[in-house]
Amino acid sequence: MSEKYSRQEIVDSVPQKGFFGQPKGLFTLFFTEFWERFSYYGMRAILVFYMYYEISDGGLGLDQTTALSIMSIYGSLVYMSGIIGGWLADRIFGTSKAVFYGGILIMLGHIALAIPGNLALFFVSMVLIVLGTGLLKPNVSSVVGEIYADNDDRRDAGFSIFYMGINMGGFLAPLIVGTVGMDINFHLGFSIAAVGMFLGLVIFIATKKKNLGLAGTVVPNPLLPSERKTTILIFTIATVIIAAAVAIGIPTGLLTFNSFVALVGIFGILIPIAYFTVMYRSKKTTEVERSHLLAYIPLFIASVMFWAIQEQGSTILAAYADTRTDLEFAGITISPAWFQSLNPLFIITLAPVFAWLWVKLGSRQPSIPQKFSLGLLFAGLSFLVILLPAYFGGPAALVNPLWLVLSYFIVVLGELCLSPVGLSATTKLAPAAFSAQTMSLWFLSNAAAQAINAQLVKFYTVENEMMYFGIIGGASIALSILLFIFAPRIQQFMKGVR
Repeated sequence: MSEKYSRQEIVDSVPQKGFFGQPKGLFTLFFTEFWERFSYYGMRAILVFYMYYEISDGGLGLDQTTALSIMSIYGSLVYMSGIIGGWLADRIFGTSKAVFYGGILIMLGHIALAIPGNLALFFVSMVLIVLGTGLLKPNVSSVVGEIYADNDDRRDAGFSIFYMGINMGGFLAPLIVGTVGMDINFHLGFSIAAVGMFLGLVIFIATKKKNLGLAGTVVPNPLLPSERKTTILIFTIATVIIAAAVAIGIPTGLLTFNSFVALVGIFGILIPIAYFTVMYRSKKTTEVERSHLLAYIPLFIASVMFWAIQEQGSTILAAYADTRTDLEFAGITISPAWFQSLNPLFIITLAPVFAWLWVKLGSRQPSIPQKFSLGLLFAGLSFLVILLPAYFGGPAALVNPLWLVLSYFIVVLGELCLSPVGLSATTKLAPAAFSAQTMSLWFLSNAAAQAINAQLVKFYTVENEMMYFGIIGGASIALSILLFIFAPRIQQFMKGVR
């Protein structure tokens, strides 16, 4: 859409009542993201097991440590691809089309996994899901920000409701996809994930015109005619370089799995630095927006530390559930995939409590940096808790599953202090010319964390798990204290944003 609309015109085009006291567009975005997360978390609940289970058990037969590293790199690339999705939305076709195209690619990726095949088909599905999620995930969150006026007090509560939709999908998926995938057939489980994404696309297409109005249709920083040729040239050169690197690197042994993991780790750190630099130095960024970006840097670093712990729930703790946990409990046999439902279950239960708490406290609630500090504190404690079973029972004994339940519960307390608040803060602190790309930057904190995790998981063994959990948990608590001390100074750089 080439027309230019003011921020207020976009907000006015969205029905402002109709979904729990929130704008009606939140209904569309809530259920689109619900089904997208159902498909993603359903796939993720069984993917690591699919990778390291023996071929005779329906898996790919990979080494467990390799599978854990692939899982982390997969997650890193999923969030890193948000750079491309954010740029395309900001400069070419807007956030609404990005959500639609992303959903199609994700669905095709799950279909590829649903077809019994080999490792090559698995990597094809990875590429499709990585690109699709990069288009959909940051942009659907950006549209949530567009349906509210800048001074609308409902914004934080709205993001919390939206976040609850994410986690409702994440809760149901491991129970349904996990049970089918682990007990019947991995590929049948992946096919259910594909159906979930299809339902999300149907809801988005059917309700977006009525509920979202102009939200998501405006390209905030469109390419100028003079920029198009340069952009096409850059993309062409990049594609040729990547293809040549793969064609030369694999046969010569220069491009191995370990070198690829290291490369992703480097990009996970360098890309956010480049992003901050470009936005800060851009002529389209005002002085106030530059101050906002400076305030955003420590929040970004804190987010990397938090997600480095939280995302190990689908790698280290997933393997822990499968190999270190007593799965016979209270007369039932627990599927290791079910533990992936704990995080979203606790969020569904507690998100309304936290949303109510922030509204109730009003101006007396902790500042954004203080909330991030609390998030890091709880994340660190969740890892200190899970080292206790080895301390009391030794590395050989199977662990009571309630220890895992407690660890997931504690990290959720931190997630509710940091993640929905971070989404909301990103929409408030983003430079106007880089709105969708700044949301991509927020998700890059998760990409950086998982790129780091791809290296960290190599150090985990049952014998040294106390040291592993203790060092990482202690580092998070130390950073939490540091962030709390500097919170007032960070708040000053926010220039009134709370």
